[in-house]
Amino acid sequence: MGQLTSLITGKLVAFDSAPLIYYIEEHAEYLAITDELFGLLDSGAARGMTSVLTLEEVLVKPLKEGREELADQYRQVLTNSTNITLHPIDESVCETAARMRATYGWLRTPDALQVASAINHQAQVIITNDDRWQRLTEIEVAILSRFV
Repeated sequence: MGQLTSLITGKLVAFDSAPLIYYIEEHAEYLAITDELFGLLDSGAARGMTSVLTLEEVLVKPLKEGREELADQYRQVLTNSTNITLHPIDESVCETAARMRATYGWLRTPDALQVASAINHQAQVIITNDDRWQRLTEIEVAILSRFV
């Protein structure tokens, strides 16, 4: 059992765009750890969630490059996975994101929305590859590079 498995088993796990990109596009450095993450979600050992912002972020490059099959892979994971929930960004998430940006001046709006969505939907951990998120105190943050 890997460190990531120990950390997320039985939990609601939020993730931002990077882990999904690494998984779908089979990034050499991060494929093993993202296989572990999405395997745990797929098996039901953990439950996953992200905001609709992830869908927007992951579709840009494939659509720009005319890679509709790749865009469909992203859509499939985010909208048809049994143990992954795609949440809308509503007023409550925007309020939380604004508070996050007021507290953490370095936090960009898209990232604040991702974190706020995780917090508002009671995720117990959020997975990213952005080291800056480690400074957040409102939610446990797992940085992918630390598990490679």
